[in-house]
Amino acid sequence: MKITSIKLYRYDIPLKAPIAISLGSIEHARNILVEIQTDEHITGWGEGSPFWMIVGETQASGLAAAEDMSRLLIGKNPLAIEQCLHTLIRYLPGHPTTRSAFDMALYDIAAKAARMPLYQFLGGTKRTLITDETIYINPPERMADDALRIQAKGAEAIKVKLGTNVRDDITRVKMIRDAIGHEIPIRTDANQGWDVVTASAVLRALADYNVQYCEQPIKRHDTDGLRHLRQHSPIPIMADESLFDTVDALRLVRAEAVDYFNIKLSKSGGIFEALNINAIAESAGIPCMIGCMSESRLGLTANAHFAAARQNVRFCDLDACFEHADDPVHGGILYNGYHIELPETPGIGAEIDSAFLKNLPVKTVA
Repeated sequence: MKITSIKLYRYDIPLKAPIAISLGSIEHARNILVEIQTDEHITGWGEGSPFWMIVGETQASGLAAAEDMSRLLIGKNPLAIEQCLHTLIRYLPGHPTTRSAFDMALYDIAAKAARMPLYQFLGGTKRTLITDETIYINPPERMADDALRIQAKGAEAIKVKLGTNVRDDITRVKMIRDAIGHEIPIRTDANQGWDVVTASAVLRALADYNVQYCEQPIKRHDTDGLRHLRQHSPIPIMADESLFDTVDALRLVRAEAVDYFNIKLSKSGGIFEALNINAIAESAGIPCMIGCMSESRLGLTANAHFAAARQNVRFCDLDACFEHADDPVHGGILYNGYHIELPETPGIGAEIDSAFLKNLPVKTVA
């Protein structure tokens, strides 16, 4: 089998409303869509969501890099996934989000060629996956109202974005707890917004609020600070922006810096690297979460397949499409409340609506 052509789409999806985290805000999901065609008429789809404030990529930089990456893959065997990915890495180190779109499309082709759904191709089985839903940074009263709305929909966990200052962040969680009670676990995420002193103060104050963990409380490179927080915090610490690849995973394990890993395909460079990160985590006794940027149900479906294939993935944060004003995906995961149902069709099991696709700017490399 050989790759004959690759189409690159500017994949914009409007949001229902702007969303804000401690690092900034966005009004659209400005993603990258990759369509790989082969000489055996098997098509692979991949999506990358370049959340610029985290990965350092934009849609424009990603599409420019993707054009060069595409030329390197024309004529290659898409089933030789590791070889294809190493070709991209050698030519253009970094660009994990852009590379993840190619990685996803290659795995889609391989699983389709094997006539297996992706989770099965990865060695997994269907299992229960339950996502949380995220509350973004707003005034505390608005966040409490959002929590009530999510609770009414039957959520089993609520993720709360923090990372501003001690008083406001404690007030946010307190008002949410006052609104919804103490039964539903809260998962907090500061997106690097605090320093060690602030993080220590907030986490100590939230000790009795049934907070399941705190994601990335401080700057991504401050491994010593993460270790200090883990040793003294009453709330478990999860690495997100500190964890891009296996090098980061080994560094965090050796430092005994965190309790959990948050793996995201758009951050790690795709499924291949995510499998390796999880293997390191599992060997070190560190459970993982599968997270997301702002992918459509195409990318979210690939993330869910990965989660189903690895028992060490304990938590799911696959709610990005809840914020999207459009859903241009056919097939893919379905949400039964917050329970995720995987497709049984070969490959990822999701494609983009042809009418939506026709309106997207596209570049073909053949």
